[in-house]
Amino acid sequence: MKVLVADDSGVMRKIIIRALNSVGVTDTIEAANGQEAIDAFKANPVDMILTDWNMPEKSGLEVVTEVRATGSEIPIIMVTTEAQKSQVIAAIQAGVSDYLTKPFDSDDLRAKLDKFVAV
Repeated sequence: MKVLVADDSGVMRKIIIRALNSVGVTDTIEAANGQEAIDAFKANPVDMILTDWNMPEKSGLEVVTEVRATGSEIPIIMVTTEAQKSQVIAAIQAGVSDYLTKPFDSDDLRAKLDKFVAV
């Protein structure tokens, strides 16, 4: 399983990747902003995307919209501190598969992954 991790915080990317590693996912691609995430998605077949909401160049919501515009139905999990109802609704309408609210632990991540793929 290959996962694209998009977050403008290098520390947060490391935390997410460490959590992925702890649940058996070791094949990851990092993106430091929304545009890098789109470019990485187009260049590499991935099985899932974990994206932050607030990023430079393109937001997580724009990433979701652009990925869905390609016809892709891969799971996209929004990893964010933004959990206001209006934002959750906007993300769901854009095609996000699920939400993971920061801070989270590896059990939270495993539960989300288990919903979409066998790890």
